[in-house]
Amino acid sequence: MKITVEATVAAPIDRVWRAYTTPDDIKQWNAASDDWHTTAATVDLREGGTFSSRMEAKDGGMGFDFAGVYTKIVAPRLIEYRFGDRMARVEFTDAPGGVIVRVTFDAEASHSIEQQRGGWQAILDNFSRHVERS
Repeated sequence: MKITVEATVAAPIDRVWRAYTTPDDIKQWNAASDDWHTTAATVDLREGGTFSSRMEAKDGGMGFDFAGVYTKIVAPRLIEYRFGDRMARVEFTDAPGGVIVRVTFDAEASHSIEQQRGGWQAILDNFSRHVERS
């Protein structure tokens, strides 16, 4: 099953793309809640290139690496990647007042669809706020 989340970001597409693909920016927005943060991020933005974000609870209680391989890049419109045995697609589409960022990803079995959608939507909402502030 696939899950889709989206947000409209009030900024030019070049700024949206840069914030989505730059490690320093990723560390600023990549968290689903205020008690988590991304402590490190790497991006090799090319087909076959890898990415990794170290996500940790701010209390140090747990953390994990969200990592994968880019399978298709069409700057500044599309990013597809594989993470584990799952796939994701990120589309950047011009819209009135900004850019629609739509993320579609394969669901996993450990968490409910609602939890997964909520977590990914929260991260995308943080992304939108980060871009609009900068």
